Amino acid sequence: MSPLTITARDAATGPVLEINGDLDHATAPELRKALDGLTLAARQLLLLDLAGLEFCDSSGISALPAARNLATEHGADVALAAVPADIARILRVVGLDRVFSIHPDTSTATSAAC
Repeated sequence: MSPLTITARDAATGPVLEINGDLDHATAPELRKALDGLTLAARQLLLLDLAGLEFCDSSGISALPAARNLATEHGADVALAAVPADIARILRVVGLDRVFSIHPDTSTATSAAC
């Protein structure tokens, strides 16, 4: 198991959360806590960079809509970037690929939002 690390940074389009390691039953609350600590303004983009995500179980997948809910509450948008292939497959199976904008990397996501 890889420990979960979540690094927040600002981009011109809004906050970016870089999520690395395992997002599972034990660590999903850490993502929710990181989301609660964000400042998000209307028309910003909340970007979840999943390039370093090594594992994600159903608890981790169910934490992703919390990001969407936060963005919606603030009149902002949310997107996923650099989604690993195995996680992208899960997102397709559960229909979250129709809920989130998915970009190949953070630079594409942030330039598309400008």
